[in-house]
Amino acid sequence: MMRAKFLAFFTAAAASASALLGSGCRDSSETEVTTSTASAGDGGSGGRRGFGGEDAAGGGTSASSGAAGTTTSVSSAISASASSGVTSSSSGGGGGAGGGFASCGIGMPPGDGAGGGAPGGRVRVVAANLTSGNNQGYDGSHGIRILQGLDADIILLQEMNFGSNSTSAIDGLVDDVCSGECNYIRGPQEQIPNGVLSRLPILACGSWVDPEVSNRNFVWARIDVPGTTDLWAISVHFLTESASVRNREANALLGHIAGAIPASDMIVLGGDLNTNSRTESALSTLSALFETAGPHPADHDGNGGTNAPRDKPYDWVLADGELFGRQITVEIGASVFPAGAVIDTRVYAPLSEISPAMLNDSGAAGMQHMAVIKDFQIAEP
Repeated sequence: MMRAKFLAFFTAAAASASALLGSGCRDSSETEVTTSTASAGDGGSGGRRGFGGEDAAGGGTSASSGAAGTTTSVSSAISASASSGVTSSSSGGGGGAGGGFASCGIGMPPGDGAGGGAPGGRVRVVAANLTSGNNQGYDGSHGIRILQGLDADIILLQEMNFGSNSTSAIDGLVDDVCSGECNYIRGPQEQIPNGVLSRLPILACGSWVDPEVSNRNFVWARIDVPGTTDLWAISVHFLTESASVRNREANALLGHIAGAIPASDMIVLGGDLNTNSRTESALSTLSALFETAGPHPADHDGNGGTNAPRDKPYDWVLADGELFGRQITVEIGASVFPAGAVIDTRVYAPLSEISPAMLNDSGAAGMQHMAVIKDFQIAEP
């Protein structure tokens, strides 16, 4: 019912998102893909080594400067809005460092995380802006250790910077986080790009323009989860500037979703929303599609704050109505979190449950956020 009301509300937005579909083709795994052209190519990178478009030196498939580019998408049901600069990608090529969306890792085998690749169809989703130090990156390894300990199936990552940000550097980051088991999409290579990492196969990926900021986009991946419907995972990072700006970002995001995602598919949205309270207007806006009401994820002490001082709900994992109905208790070792978990290594006990995370990782210099976890039962056990 919620999705039906949402789609009706955004009929105009959906109508304005026109699909520009070209000729069909097939990648090396014989997965049918469709070529689409977006008149404001976003650039970016992702995938795994050996999967992707040409690299920057060879002329990427979609220029990071925003020039028009041709990209590929596995799903012809995805609408590409030229006015919004939608781009997407599939496999075939050598991986890209900055010329375009290098890949979604299409065709890569799934890994075995806490859920999706494990028996029973449990899928663990983590929202994580866990950079430390002075450069908004993961070079300090504090965030990497936390993510390794959480063993998620889908990670909605913000500020996805590491080392030189070359393809090999980002591949290394993803391999460290996922033990070599994740496919990924990293958004346009601006200052602090968003990303989606997945142990489950990614069918298509791309980004939508955030009209309020130029140094990152909304990044999405369409993921093949157990069952008959797909799961769209969207990684976002709203601005700190003001609640009204964040509300405009929320409205823009809903417009993109209405123009691109089939009503039959499930959606998880997560990341750093920078919300100062759980009653902000952006959350009221997102509630047209996503469940934003409590109970909310919390740590062992019942604290749901996710900023560094632990007094504001900056970070979220939000499910649409269909996916929300599949949410289950998060279990990590002997610890149980009925509404989902907020991970702060300074209070987590026993810390061995999320090894190799260390006691002070969440308190590292420059660490401004805590990870948020929700688990979902996608298929019957």
